[in-house]
Amino acid sequence: MTEHRPWPRPSGNPTMVQTWHDLLFAHWPVSPELLRRTIPPPLEVDVYDGQAWLAVVPFRMSGIRPWGLPAVPGISALPELNLRTYVTDGTKPGVYFFCLDAGSPIAVALARRWYHLPYFRARMRVGWEDGWVRYSSRRTHRGAEPAVFEGRYRPVGEPYHSTRGTVEHWFTERYCLYTPGPRGRVYRSEIDHVQWPLQPAVARIDRNTLPEAHGLTLPDTAPILHYSRRLDVRVWSPERLRTSVRN
Repeated sequence: MTEHRPWPRPSGNPTMVQTWHDLLFAHWPVSPELLRRTIPPPLEVDVYDGQAWLAVVPFRMSGIRPWGLPAVPGISALPELNLRTYVTDGTKPGVYFFCLDAGSPIAVALARRWYHLPYFRARMRVGWEDGWVRYSSRRTHRGAEPAVFEGRYRPVGEPYHSTRGTVEHWFTERYCLYTPGPRGRVYRSEIDHVQWPLQPAVARIDRNTLPEAHGLTLPDTAPILHYSRRLDVRVWSPERLRTSVRN
């Protein structure tokens, strides 16, 4: 089924497959001007009704492997925590990561080298406790700004698929990742999956210094929360953006 996608699935085989588990979307509204200075050309901050958004997304991954090959012990399952916003190159709206903290040094090194993504090593713990997903992350990457996330979250409603035009659809139904690379280049990686199965969620975030570690500030408001139990994902190799769409 591809009707949920805003453009056709990429041709050819993906380079990686992985499964995401127990994911929390925590979204805060921010001014587009706060983010514009952080986004490299030719990308532009994407907005919903004139509003930009920052998201903190804790989850865990399993089954990480190259397409057609078995999983490799030690790097095929790990927790990940990312800080993200939303951008467009004028043709494809996607996700832009300020950081991705992960619990595997090998996976961090490979992702930084192959996908140009800003991965950082972290000491992380995640697991179910008394009906909550308890999540703890402390960045240990040498030379990087310290960053800590501690909290717990859980779903509180039945799974559903978002409707086009809603903010949760705008948050989640994005099928590419953008990242800056060497010498000012920008890369796009296509991804594919079924439509996100979402649930309403509650969270108790005890500490979150990810935004401050990257020069960003969250508003003093409660975030919009969504939970997803599982999503199988396919990822294609990054491709360099070759033309600018800015005026």
